[in-house]
This record gives sequence, structure tokens and C-alpha cells, in this order.
Amino acid sequence: MPKPAATPPVPPPAIEVENLCKRYGAVTAIEGVSLKVNRGEIVGFLGPNGAGKSTTMRIISGLMPATSGVARVNGIPVAWRPEEAKRHLGYMPENNPLPEDLRVTEYLRLRARLKGVHGRDLNDSVGEVMEACDLVRKARRRLIGTLSKGFRQRVGIADALLGAPDAIILDEPTIGLDPHQILSIRRLINNLRGKMAVLISSHILAEIEQVCDRVIIINQSRVVASGTPDSLRREFIPDATFSLCAATTATALETLLLPAEPKTEVTDKGPEAPDSAFRRLTLRVPADSPIAPVLLGKIWAAFPGKIREFHSLKANLEDIFIAATRRSWELETKIKN
Repeated sequence: MPKPAATPPVPPPAIEVENLCKRYGAVTAIEGVSLKVNRGEIVGFLGPNGAGKSTTMRIISGLMPATSGVARVNGIPVAWRPEEAKRHLGYMPENNPLPEDLRVTEYLRLRARLKGVHGRDLNDSVGEVMEACDLVRKARRRLIGTLSKGFRQRVGIADALLGAPDAIILDEPTIGLDPHQILSIRRLINNLRGKMAVLISSHILAEIEQVCDRVIIINQSRVVASGTPDSLRREFIPDATFSLCAATTATALETLLLPAEPKTEVTDKGPEAPDSAFRRLTLRVPADSPIAPVLLGKIWAAFPGKIREFHSLKANLEDIFIAATRRSWELETKIKN
């Protein structure tokens, strides 16, 4: 009988970090950080200032040694085989140092050589990243010092893409950009989905929610949340929230709903317009409450003809970020006490 075909080996994650720690004497920058970025996946890396994001990304990039733990790129330990690991990784730091007296093509050709790209491959690689970052028409022959902030960020991303790495790390790629430039960078990052892994740090949470498949949140040197925006929303925002415009009061709504759901909260946002009987109200109940799916029918039956507007409010990534970091601070306070 013919032997069954061998199952091809599963490739390792593009980026994998296990129990990473970094200490400076008595100061702990990161403690027990573990994370994974799969091939073709775009992952947002969030945290308050000083939480340890940049430290983690520098260790993964081989720019800084860890005190303990392991960082791997394409299965290669960065600390033990740094040159090999770096061939599979592109990195754009937050304050990207670019030589202002070189033209864009000169700089990218130089960077390609430093990454081991030579001959015909060099021209092809530089051309491909310039096309991907929309640098060919407007910035190809310009001095870097004359470029706008948006184009300088594109040059930094093009640099990270040189050599077709398995993964790239982008630290605050949209910082200081105007809305049009942010949209341009967002489209560029979206186009990388499925082609390579992307780990992106940003304080613009709306951008992360628009671009990323998963989100990792770090606070006080530790990872405090990891998952898709929807899974994190279920974990950290346990309430269902609704907005309504109605000719009634918060007290009347609470009187109606509290017997069925004691955790009901109603907030009066004020009249819709001066001298209007209709008021803007926010209604919050536990997401798993049996009355959540039937709220509109219950309110409409009690106040017929007095409901002008009713819709669900979906928590955004900013709400999730605040809830996750607050929970970690509260847990830390309990441990200390």
C-alpha cells in the first residue's frame, strides 16, 4: 500500500514572544510579556505612555537585549541568532531617523544594500517598495529633507518593507500626520494584510480599530488584554448601552425597567431642543440580561407614540482600552493592599 502523504510542517508564527522581561536595576520596563503575531495578520499593540510598548518592540527587533525571556522572528531566536532573525523583520521606530541630504531612491538603495539585497534584486526591491508606498511619482528624486511628514513616514515604511520580510514592526506610523495623510497610511497598511505580519503601535485608537485583526493591550509592564475587538468588547464592556429620544424621563424609565432588571441605569442627557418634551436618554443594562433584546418593545408599549429614536451604542476601542487598563490598575492596587 502507498504510504500516506506526509503532513507539511506548520510554519512558526512570524513574531513570537515568551515571558519577556527587561529591567534597569530596580526599574522594571516589562515583566512576563508574551504575544504572538501570525503570518499575514495585522495586530495593534496598545498601552499608555511608559507601559513598555517600545521596549518590547526594540527587543523583538534586536536593538535591545532582554533581561530574560525569548523573542523569535520566523521561529528564530533574536538573541541567539540576531543577523538571521533580522533578515525576516522590518522595523520603523517612532522617531524615524532619516538622512535629510539623500534623495529617496539613494536612501532606499543604501538601505537595501545594508539588508543584503544586491544586483538586479536591489533595483526590483526598491522599485516595489516605492510603488507600494506611492513614492514613485511625487518623491522619487526629492531630497528627504524637503519631504512632508506624511511622505517621510512612507519612506520609513518603504525601508521596513525592503527585502520582503516575513514581518514588520511600525512604531507610531501615523504620529503627527493630518487626516488625509493618516488615511493614506491606513490604506498602505491594509494592503499588507495577508502578505506579511504587521505589529503596529499607535495612540490613535480609531486607526487601530480600522486596520487591525487583533489587539494586544499592555499596562504597567504587563499584557492585560489580547483578542479581536469584538472578543475584548464582550470581556471588558459587559453592559448593553442604548440611546433614545423620548417624551419621558429617566425616573419613569427606571420605574418601568428596574423590577425586571435591578442593574438598569438611565442617564438623562437633557432636552432634544429648548422647550422640547423629548429628551436624550442613555440606557444601560447587562448585556446578558433577558430584557436587553426586548427593551424597545417594552418601552414602546409603556410610552406609545413617545419614542422618536432608539438605537444600540457599540463600545469602541477607546472604551475597551480604558476598561482594560482600569481593571489592571484595580487588580494591582488590591495585590499591594
